Amino acid sequence: MGLTGGLAAGKSTVARMLAELGAAVFDADAIVRDLYRPGGPGEAAARELFGDAVLDAAGGVDRGKIAEIVFRDPARRHALEARIHPLVGAERARRFAEAERSGARVAVAEASQLLEARTEGDYDRILIVVAPEAERVRRWQGRGGDPDDARRRMASQLAPSQALDRADDVLVNDGSIDDLRRKTAALYRAWTS
Repeated sequence: MGLTGGLAAGKSTVARMLAELGAAVFDADAIVRDLYRPGGPGEAAARELFGDAVLDAAGGVDRGKIAEIVFRDPARRHALEARIHPLVGAERARRFAEAERSGARVAVAEASQLLEARTEGDYDRILIVVAPEAERVRRWQGRGGDPDDARRRMASQLAPSQALDRADDVLVNDGSIDDLRRKTAALYRAWTS
């Protein structure tokens, strides 16, 4: 299953809740971080596309520097995605196979760019977490983020109205954490019953 949602919608919170319920959960962003390590295939792609200016002191990719570039220039973002998404897809497939071998009833890949990458066909179900835009900006600011940066990032993602048409399940994160926990548990029970 694929889990996605816009910036600060609550997808990571839902992923943690699903893991607590027994799902095998992995994060595509963590896969990307690993690809960007010094000497990794993502580091080579980023260096080739953007030069050494996007590397940190250890020789790995500085994701903040990458974000500054790609969220201002869609063509450069697409060029990077064309190189990184196939690498992530291969690792994701390996992890799903591992979850199946271990007997997991539900396996979930949390992926912020799942729909933008048009990879929904790689999953048996798509769960999208949505939240009001003002709340998402507030959450981003609460994490120390800039509201203009939040809006730029949200503009680069698929509009929720378009995303909903491509999802099997939708969790609306517009209440308390307990409300979200109840909604997540109900969905998990439906998947496993």
